[in-house]
Formats: sequence, structure tokens, C-alpha cells
Amino acid sequence: MRIRILLFIFLVLARAEGHAQKNTLDFYLDQAVRNSPLLKDFQTQIESNGIDSERIRAQYRPQVTASSINAYAPVINGFGYDNAITNGGQLSGIVNVSQAILTKGNLAAQYKSLQLQNQGISNEARITEQDLKRTITNQFLTAFGTLQQLNLAREIHAQLEKEVAILKKLTEANVYRQADYLTLLVTVQQQDLSRRQLDIQFHNDYATLNYLAGIVDTAAVDLQEPTIAIHNLPDPGNSIFFQKYAIDSLLLVHDRLLVDYTYKPKINVYANGGYLSSLSYQGYKNFGTSVGLDVTIPIYDGKQKQMQYRKIDISERSRSNYKSFYTSQYYQQIIQLRQQLQQTESLIGDINEQIKYSDGLIQVNTRLLETGDVKVADLIISLNNYLVSKNLLTQNKVNRLEIINQINYWNR
Repeated sequence: MRIRILLFIFLVLARAEGHAQKNTLDFYLDQAVRNSPLLKDFQTQIESNGIDSERIRAQYRPQVTASSINAYAPVINGFGYDNAITNGGQLSGIVNVSQAILTKGNLAAQYKSLQLQNQGISNEARITEQDLKRTITNQFLTAFGTLQQLNLAREIHAQLEKEVAILKKLTEANVYRQADYLTLLVTVQQQDLSRRQLDIQFHNDYATLNYLAGIVDTAAVDLQEPTIAIHNLPDPGNSIFFQKYAIDSLLLVHDRLLVDYTYKPKINVYANGGYLSSLSYQGYKNFGTSVGLDVTIPIYDGKQKQMQYRKIDISERSRSNYKSFYTSQYYQQIIQLRQQLQQTESLIGDINEQIKYSDGLIQVNTRLLETGDVKVADLIISLNNYLVSKNLLTQNKVNRLEIINQINYWNR
């Protein structure tokens, strides 16, 4: 029995621990990355390119084909195809083996092109993952901020209910007027409506968080306060956003190289063997073989090679323009975000000072209420000021974390 009890306690704790893990930002980030179909698609693209690499290798191995022609052209009463052309028919069965002769540089260039494509896909996947994590983090912070406001509303509601209970007794003792009691009671009811509205908003924000992360869960839970630190700003050349332009540049260089190889002479050797006969004379002797060498030398195609070069040059100019514009945006965004962060942190300090005074005023008014020495309107004002200040603090704390999240987005 004791073992069963211990086992039951262990399972309960394990379930509680597992449930608590679901409340963290890291859990939602991990689930979003795991469930993202777009990130999975990038992986399948890389796998597909791996197959293309194998196909390139296979295309330049010996190619074996078999062909057969079986034709009969009869001449009946002088009517029929010209026998000099048809030979009366043809019967053949040939096995052909061919091998394209390529330089190592040509094959290496094609492999390198696929490799660069894979690097571009991997880099694009990292950027997509960054976008996804930023979105999930912002939604988590939105839901967390709403939850903090909801918890504050619950705290204020509990405080108001205590004040109502005190004021009710004092009103019955004729210390306060009935109108004062009703005024406070209406304030409690209004605050309760606001609390219920925040509860609905939190459920909506939490449902959106689950939706974005690909999680099927409708039960709202408490969210753990996230810890988000600023990452060091990397050298732009090491940023995944700038690596995209470097990879694109290398791809264009290799596109030019592939165009060059397209216009180099092509050599193909072949050999075949089998049966080929018109059956007009000693057809049983028409078994044989042949070997050959095909050479193709481009001479003139209307200057299409130069046209392809010009298209590559246009793509390079476009790439350079995008990189230049993005670079200026990158540094401008970082500077602007750091200024916002500094201003927000300064405002948070001032709000904390304001909250100290508001909290002290509430405590004073609460004590004075018990002795009937404070106006109910003054108590309500002090509570509203405290509520406004605390909500403003929550908003700016969440805003601070959102700014840090945005800075980290550009930093990685």
C-alpha cells in the first residue's frame, strides 16, 4: 500500500512538472519550430537537391539503351512502297552503350551549384525560424501582459471587496452615508466587469499563442514570466540576413561558369551491338557491332551566350541594390530599437516611484476609512491611480521585452 501511495504521488508530481513546463516561453518556441510545416518543407527541399546531385552523377555514367525496329513493307501486284527505300522491311535489335566525356571542372561546378542552393535553403530556413520565434515571443508577451493585468484586476477586486465590507459596517453605524456605500459598490461592479473582460482577452491571447505554435489546447493556464536578455551584436558578415546576399553572389558566379561550360565542345563515345537487317539477303548473317565518337562544337547561336551574361549582370545589380538598402535599414533599426529600450527603461523607473506613492496613499486611506476620516471618492481615486500605474508598468515591462526580442531578432 505504501508503495502504491508513493507511486501515485510520483505520478502526480511528474504530471504537475510536465504541465509547468508548458507554461514557459521556451516550450512554445520549441513546439512552434517542431510543428512548422514551412521549416519541414525547407528540409525536404534539401533532400530533393540531394537526389538531384545523385541524378547528375548518374547522367554522366555509361548509359545503356536497347531499341528494336520491326517493319515489313509488302509490294502486291506492283503496288507498294519503293523497295529501294524500304528494302521490303527492317528487323533490328540493338543494345547501345554511350559515355559523355566531361572535364572534372564541369561536374564540380554543377555539384557546387547544388551545394550553394542547399546553403541558401538552410540560411532561408534559419531566417524563417527567426521570424517564427519572434512572432511566438511577441504573442507570448502579449498573453503574459494580459495575464498580469488580469491578476492585478483580481488583486484590486479583492481589495475593493474588503473596503466594501468595512464601509457597509460603517454605513450601518451611520459613520458614512448610504450614497457613499452605493458609490463604492458601483465602482466594485464596474471593476468586476473590467476583470471579466480581461479574462476573456487572456483566453483569446492564449488561444492565439497555441494556434501559432501548432498546439491543440483550449485550457488557459498561468504563464511564467520570460527572461529575455540582449544578445551581442554580431559582425554583419556573420548575420544570417547578410549571408543570404553572399550566397546569392556565389550562385550568380557559378551561373556564369555553367554558361561557359554549356558552350564548350561536347564529346560522347558509344558502342553498340545486335541485329540489323532488311532480310533481303542472308539475313542470318546481319549480326554485328559498331563504335563511334560524337563531337559537338558550338560555333554560332545568335550571341545567346552574351545575352545570358547580361541577365546574370542584371541579377547581380539587383542583388547589390537590395544588400545596400538592407544594410542601411539594419543599422537604422538597431539604433532606433536601442533608443526605445533606453527610454522605456527610464520610464519604468519613474512608474515604480509613482506606484510607491500610490500604494502608500491606499494604505493611509484604508486606515482612515476604518475611522471614518476619509472621503470615499478619495479612496476610489487612490485605487484607480494605483490600478492605472500598475497597468502602465505592466505595459512598459512587456514593451521592454518586445524591444529586446526585436533586437535579438536582428542580432542572431
